[in-house]
Amino acid sequence: MSHKDIAVQVPSAAYVHIPFCRRRCFYCDFPVFVVGDAYGEPSYRSQGKTSGTISQYVEALCHEIGISPAFGQPLETIFFGGGTPSLLSTEQLQCILTALEKRFGIAAGVEISMEMDPGTYDLAQIAGYCSAGVNRVSLGVQAFQDELLKIAGRSHSVNDIFAAIDLINQVEIPEFSLDLISGLPHQSLVQWQDSLTKAVEIAPTHISIYDLTIEPGTAFGRYYKPGDNPLPTDETTVQMYQQAQKVLTGAGYEHYEISNYAKPGHQCRHNRVYWQNLPYYAFGMGAASYMQGKRFTRPRKTKEYYQWLENGAVIDCEVTPPAEELLETLMLGLRLAEGLSLTVLVEKFGEGKVEEIKQCLQPYFEKGWVEVVGKRLRLIDPDGFLFSNVVLADLFETLGE
Repeated sequence: MSHKDIAVQVPSAAYVHIPFCRRRCFYCDFPVFVVGDAYGEPSYRSQGKTSGTISQYVEALCHEIGISPAFGQPLETIFFGGGTPSLLSTEQLQCILTALEKRFGIAAGVEISMEMDPGTYDLAQIAGYCSAGVNRVSLGVQAFQDELLKIAGRSHSVNDIFAAIDLINQVEIPEFSLDLISGLPHQSLVQWQDSLTKAVEIAPTHISIYDLTIEPGTAFGRYYKPGDNPLPTDETTVQMYQQAQKVLTGAGYEHYEISNYAKPGHQCRHNRVYWQNLPYYAFGMGAASYMQGKRFTRPRKTKEYYQWLENGAVIDCEVTPPAEELLETLMLGLRLAEGLSLTVLVEKFGEGKVEEIKQCLQPYFEKGWVEVVGKRLRLIDPDGFLFSNVVLADLFETLGE
């Protein structure tokens, strides 16, 4: 496949951004709109109440979907991310799904994922989501200690977590993922072990482990400097990563991507689209799409997003150049345990470029961080994954020259 062919690959995945949150978590730099704790109470929505701000946004979202270019392939995966998509009413979710089906078609066997927060939904609501087609829930647990949840600015408690999981079990969602964060301020190895143990006992089909990143412009970015107390030391965060890998693989989860673990047969199909650098639609404030070789991010602020829609939702950017495409392919594909096909890399970018990659990686082959198995280039778990940033920085420097 030549670089020219990349531009004609047809998307069959869609990301939908729901930017609303009860409050902004202290580590969050996503485009979100805070609606307040009161709206987050499920009783608010069960009484038929809704936020005019959310209603207006859903209408705009459906408009964007309706005028988006469609390439004839039905959607195989849909991912509602945020923000907190579980602040949508069942009717609002159904409205968006109807717009997607009308514009693109939805394949039989589609994976429809929805990020949800504990304390934001009741039984009627989650049952309604399931009836609308949601078959995969990603629950933002983050920690199993009330003191850490408070430090992180989360709006839920540990009791809310278990109540939320009980509701998921009652409706028998086929796919259930649980998110945890390591490296939080004041977080100890004992607390981390406790969170991992509880996650394994709950036995979701999928677990995501994110290492805290201090982003500028966030509350944590104002409070802390990376590497300073009360953040765990680099040595401790390395131990946390190793601990997660040991506990979760020991409990039967496959470490299939740097930050993700799944029971066999339960990998997130939608996220694999990103890691395999395949095209996908995206809709909503701040959402980034990748179609016909073009990466485009919508405006991150509500007013600008609405203005962009009024102006015709024009995707105004250039096709990603081959050199950049190669770096993106390496950065994303090496996140997967299976790595990258050398045959495909040669087809897309040429034998010379692949030899250059191998040459650059020679020190890491010797360290035992990288290997070639069955014509696939991959990082070795755990050290290759753990030091992936070092490997990638070297590749970027060498190939970017």
